[in-house]
Amino acid sequence: MTNVDLKKIEQAVTMILEAVGEDPNREGLLDTPKRVSKMYAEVFSGLQDDPKKYFETVFDEGHEEVVLVKDIPFYSMCEHHLVPFFGHAHIAYIPKGGKVAGLSKLARAVEATAKRPQLQERITSTVADAMVEMLDPQGVYVVVEAEHLCMTMRGVKKPGAKTVTTVARGVFETDAVKRNEILTFIRS
Repeated sequence: MTNVDLKKIEQAVTMILEAVGEDPNREGLLDTPKRVSKMYAEVFSGLQDDPKKYFETVFDEGHEEVVLVKDIPFYSMCEHHLVPFFGHAHIAYIPKGGKVAGLSKLARAVEATAKRPQLQERITSTVADAMVEMLDPQGVYVVVEAEHLCMTMRGVKKPGAKTVTTVARGVFETDAVKRNEILTFIRS
């Protein structure tokens, strides 16, 4: 939150309210600019957060089989319309040399990446690439499923439509059996 100019956001929200024909001095809207500025500071807190930092600490467990954390909820803001999109991420990796990360670190990397003006495709690849760079695993497979309010509440207006993005690195790029194993686990 250190780089967020709350007053500037408040002014911008006031201007938006006026621009759409609303009275920002109406009782129900009096504190709206302040509430929105605090919400934006929270929603965009990932701008100061590098997802790679969550993989700096590893543990030598001698484990070299699949590790999968699925159904990691996330909320983000579409950088094209500044409206939310939300869903779940599923992250699988195969450690190399028995080097594993704490399970919560996978969820933290998703959260840090999602908390900025974002694209779903970028969340998927950023998390995978951070893991490859920091953990040097045999492979990483990331699946992100999300509903985008820019498709639900405006434009095409298709509530419930989900977008799925995937990124495969290492062994998951070349080994269809390993990739299908992860997809089976995610569906179960």
